Amino acid sequence: MTAPVSLSATASSPAPAVRAVTLNAGDIPLSGLLAEPDGGAEPRSVIVAVHGRGMCADYFNGLTDPADSLLTLGARLGHTVLALDRPGYGASAGPLPDGQPLGEQATTLHRALAGFARHHPTGAGFFVVAHSDGGKVALHMAAQDAGDGLIGLDINGCGWRYAPEARHFPDTLGGGASRLNWGPLHLYAPGTFRASRALLRAVPAREAAQTATWPVQYPRLAGRITSPVRLTFAEYELWWELDDKALSAMTGQLTAAPLVTVERLPAAGHNISIGRAARAYHLRALAFLEECLRHGGDAPAGS
Repeated sequence: MTAPVSLSATASSPAPAVRAVTLNAGDIPLSGLLAEPDGGAEPRSVIVAVHGRGMCADYFNGLTDPADSLLTLGARLGHTVLALDRPGYGASAGPLPDGQPLGEQATTLHRALAGFARHHPTGAGFFVVAHSDGGKVALHMAAQDAGDGLIGLDINGCGWRYAPEARHFPDTLGGGASRLNWGPLHLYAPGTFRASRALLRAVPAREAAQTATWPVQYPRLAGRITSPVRLTFAEYELWWELDDKALSAMTGQLTAAPLVTVERLPAAGHNISIGRAARAYHLRALAFLEECLRHGGDAPAGS
């Protein structure tokens, strides 16, 4: 059983420390950020945060307001939170100058998490929170995992079929994607766009080459996913077809997942975790983790 949530962990208490870490995935180093429960308490689970295209682990760490950080929110509630730079980003950009395809990224992340688990307590197991292209990698992880370790997936900004405006590859992705990525400016606090420059990273070539093939990849993965899945789409999400028919077609392929939910987040654009809606989304993701733990009996992964 995992430890109960401490009711003394209030917003007025000091924020849990966030520190830089490097995990080893064989001969590939993966950099990232780590926040752990205060006082050396055993974590209830490990939340693995997976960033999107052209971003980095700092995406989840409260860009303009520390109170929005998924790392500190999760640690306050008794979870270890690990935000990783995906393969081809951060410390792995040197050994992987062209990155990895999505499926290979998933394999590398699994290897890194297995190494992490050998040296750190993981509570009930790993729960993945992922954004955009990171959501694609998370779905690959779950399909590879086949229910052996992931508590659940909470994915935002990742659909199945691209909206018409997003289908013009590579032009849309080269420089014309600002409106798709952000939506209305009022969804972001002053200073967000200037501060967000520190998050931007070059997109590895092998990852970029798979962008247009995602609508083919998804059906091959979906039926093998046996973890609970929650999909969130912002009110101003413009990358994907999101009418009821499209979403029903997407969720209908998750035939082995024990729980599938879809939510729409008001007053948010594609980059939810650096917008004004960040805290609301992160708290909803943490609530879904609680639901997954409750349905799973808080049993350790693989038990």
